[in-house]
Amino acid sequence: LQRMLSMAVEVDRSPTCSSRKIADDIFPFILNIPLRSQREALLNTMESQLLRCRLLELLFQHSCDVPTTSSMSLDKILYFLSHSSVLPQFQDEIATWQRWDEMLQYLSLLLLSYQTSPLAEHLRTSVTERMDLIAQKAKPRLQDSDDISQLDIQLKMNDFISRMEETLEQPLPPQIQEKLFMLQ
Repeated sequence: LQRMLSMAVEVDRSPTCSSRKIADDIFPFILNIPLRSQREALLNTMESQLLRCRLLELLFQHSCDVPTTSSMSLDKILYFLSHSSVLPQFQDEIATWQRWDEMLQYLSLLLLSYQTSPLAEHLRTSVTERMDLIAQKAKPRLQDSDDISQLDIQLKMNDFISRMEETLEQPLPPQIQEKLFMLQ
């Protein structure tokens, strides 16, 4: 399945466009995956970084009270950190802190997917054009919204931690603290 999805993204002249179409079709099924381990298995084994990035973007858009229309960027990832509630209640019954833990896991995966796909591998271009870019050793173009400061990151992290502590009404579990450190 993962190989077929990856090939489906690549066969179109515009991988970004095809990944959007595929992600829009797959997303409702992800919401119906009953267990976290199954959701993580699907997302972690996804061969197409671009498709995984788009699916995670849809998941976070779904969990925001006020979704954003901006294109995928580091600034948008910070927006998700500030505006996402815990992920939607899936069919498995887990504690609230575990839902926050899953959200942080997916946020880290989104950041990793974003950094390794659209930026580093020129996946916003077709396969034939990408070969030319690789041969020329061209660097990917950064978007203006990818220019974020350390202060922006720190402020968003502090807001997020405050929001999470308020929701949990207890100190953060060590697993969450570790994920926050890694994400930052």
